[in-house]
Formats: sequence, structure tokens, C-alpha cells
Amino acid sequence: MLSRHIPGAMPSSNRRTFLGASVAVGLGSLVGFNRVQAQNSDESPTTRETDDADSLGKWDSLDRWLASANDPQRHQIRDFRYDDPPTVYLGVSNTKSFSPPAIKVTPGTTVTWEWVGDNAEHNVVAADGTFDSGYPISKAGNTFEYKFETEGTYKYVSEPHESAGMKGVVVVATAPSSGYPTVDEWLAGTNEYDGTITDQTGTDLVEISTGAKGNGGNFAFDPHAVKISTGTTVRWKWLGKGGGHNLAFKGHDIGDESIYAKSGIHFEETFTESGIYRYSCEPHHSIGHRGAVIVE
Repeated sequence: MLSRHIPGAMPSSNRRTFLGASVAVGLGSLVGFNRVQAQNSDESPTTRETDDADSLGKWDSLDRWLASANDPQRHQIRDFRYDDPPTVYLGVSNTKSFSPPAIKVTPGTTVTWEWVGDNAEHNVVAADGTFDSGYPISKAGNTFEYKFETEGTYKYVSEPHESAGMKGVVVVATAPSSGYPTVDEWLAGTNEYDGTITDQTGTDLVEISTGAKGNGGNFAFDPHAVKISTGTTVRWKWLGKGGGHNLAFKGHDIGDESIYAKSGIHFEETFTESGIYRYSCEPHHSIGHRGAVIVE
């Protein structure tokens, strides 16, 4: 393989609620569910008014929901479709948040929520009524589980702290399948990767942009996955957006660890050996700035 740095490139459950009259706070009012307090804890159950899934999507986009949640990386959805079933923690370090607040799983996955502190009462309640852990409690070690069978987007809150941003979401979707499992797992959760591989076989020169729109900003490669023939040169073009980016290949001694913020072509590689080459922008790897080149 021939690597070349471009000259001049500079690094640079129905139940009774504990709340008064009704609850419709924060974005909960947007998703249209209210809680009506039972007059007596031994009498009538809570009445819950919910919109269906289409209405939820209409009134409150996922981005908007996440933007109001307590999480420093609120637009990132952690993909667990290739991992063990996840656990979401409530009240980590006495914060009014779920950790992680946004996850993606495959149908049939059981998600566990675990209470980690005794200083505040929490519960787990789906905006559309799909699941409900019951009364808010403060008991470290308490757990609640729900098995997600159907694809969809499930938004939920901790009722006592909804207005303070204690919101989460579970996205249930089938894992992508391109025929290259290594690529699928590497790119899962990356810029809405759906298993599509851009076929550029038979092309002498392929250009990939970095700093393209994706992953909550300009933190994507475009295209994110390409298939080429041996002997093809791939050229990476920095768009000058999203801050500084670099190229770090996993398991191969190629790439450029120098970080460039300025637009321009800063690196290219001629691939002479077949294989799967996975790479990322190191500063933004965790939020999905990853790509792959398949050489055949």
C-alpha cells in the first residue's frame, strides 16, 4: 500500500400516581400524557391520556426530546445491538438523569433500569404507556425490566424529575446487515448507517469527505463505507467543518494522526491488498465519526 501525505497540508401498568391533580410538565405536555391523581390509594387507578406513536413523532421529534434531556452528549444514541443487553442507571452521582439516556437495541432485547442512589425518588414511565415501573422510589439496587418486542422509538421519563430533564429513549431497530459483519458492527449507530455500502469497484480514484453532516453535527465521513478494487486510491477531503479531524486506522499501520481543521485534501492511500479497513476520527470516534473501506 502506498500512503501519501499531501504537501503543504498543515496539521492544524395502570396504577395510582403520587403526584397532585395532574402532571404535564416540560416536554411531557408535548407528548400529550397526563396523570390524574386517584382520590385514595385504594380506589380508582390512574387515568393516562396518551397519543399513539405517530402523534408522538409529530409533536416531538427525537432530536428535540434528547435536546431537553440531562446528558452532556444528548444527541448521541448508544448502539447496543451488538452488545449484551444494556442496563440504564437512575440518579448516577445524585443527578436527575438516566445513564445512558438514549440507547438502541434489537427487537427481543430486555432492558434493565437500576436505581443507584437513595437520595431521590425515581421511576421509569413510557410517554405512550408502554411500560411503567410503578410508584417513584428511592432504593439503591432496585431494578425494573422490560422486553422490547416491536420496532419503534420509546420515550420515557422519571415523573418526579421530568421538568428537570430526566428523560430517556429506547430505539428498537433491527441491526444493519451488509454481508460484512465486521463493518456492520463497526458502523452501528454511525450516521444512521443502515447496511448500505457505496460500490466504487472499478474506479481508480475515490474521494471521501470528513467533517460531513452527521452524528449530531459535522462529525461524519461521506460516504461512510465504500467498496473498491485493489489498486484504487482513496483520497480524504476535509470540509473544514466540525473542528479538527484526523484518520486513525484500526489494526493497520496507515492513516494520519495529525489533526487538521482547515479544508483541503490532507491524506490519500492506494490500497494494494484486499481486506476490510476500519478507521475513525479519533477526537469524535465515540459519537460515530467512523468509516470503512472494503477492498476486493
